[in-house]
Amino acid sequence: MRLKNLTTKFLGRNAIYFKSIDSTQSEIWRLIEKNNIQNGTLVMADKQTNGQGTHGKKWYTDKENNIAFSIEIEPNCKVQQLDGITKEIAQIIVEIMLKMYGIKLNIKEPNDLYINNKKVGGILTQTKVIGNAVQYLVIGIGINTSQRIFTEEISKIATSIKKEFNVNVNVEDFIANFCNEFEKIIEKRSI
Repeated sequence: MRLKNLTTKFLGRNAIYFKSIDSTQSEIWRLIEKNNIQNGTLVMADKQTNGQGTHGKKWYTDKENNIAFSIEIEPNCKVQQLDGITKEIAQIIVEIMLKMYGIKLNIKEPNDLYINNKKVGGILTQTKVIGNAVQYLVIGIGINTSQRIFTEEISKIATSIKKEFNVNVNVEDFIANFCNEFEKIIEKRSI
């Protein structure tokens, strides 16, 4: 799969799409384990049956047109060079949503995105460190863009962009914009 409007050198150039998968984050780690991945690989899916959130929580993605993707980077840098990266990722997402759709998301540091005091998205950042260097950085992003029905356990605390604003988000455009902006951060940090 090729993302349109991608201006990156490496991030998202190798994009893998699934109609349905257990977890985009898990798929990246499987590819790493098999040594079958290239720097900047992106895995996206319409539906995740076992999406990962932070602290072992599940991330629900049960319908098309929600944003669910993970990216892999091989930074070979010290852990300290990644300080604050999740917050920067959240800021990129906020800026893209404001620029593309006029929607203001709020960040609950370090990794949650909110609208009207309800969670609309999250960021999962994981690393594999060998010696003193971060060998792999894997970032998962989930945003409820069009979901209207939520499970009973999260219905009072979760929402979607469609539900709040009746706006349709173009998932591929969003992901391409994210990759374009995030690669600039990677280059600035020299990772």
